[in-house]
Amino acid sequence: MALFFDASWFDGKLAERGLSRAVMAAVAGLSEAELALVFKDQREVSAGQVAAFAELLGASAAEVAERAGVSTPRPSEDPVTALERRVAALEAEVARLRARQN
Repeated sequence: MALFFDASWFDGKLAERGLSRAVMAAVAGLSEAELALVFKDQREVSAGQVAAFAELLGASAAEVAERAGVSTPRPSEDPVTALERRVAALEAEVARLRARQN
């Protein structure tokens, strides 16, 4: 996965379609100055902007996210594991309170 914004890839995709960065900015609801920060890897893009870039460039959202340096979301904790963890914490608290009463 790319850890930075791949400006040359985006410029290449824009060139293939005869588009400019100004068009890309407008499609994503960014000013040209804001898009310039994205290209310098000084501003992150939102999920909506990734989707807009993907549609404009004819690429998948996954590829655009990777090329934009969007970090991969961490998988959420398994619901059963989360519940077991919460129950264990509650049981420990109940045990602590009971010990205080005795």
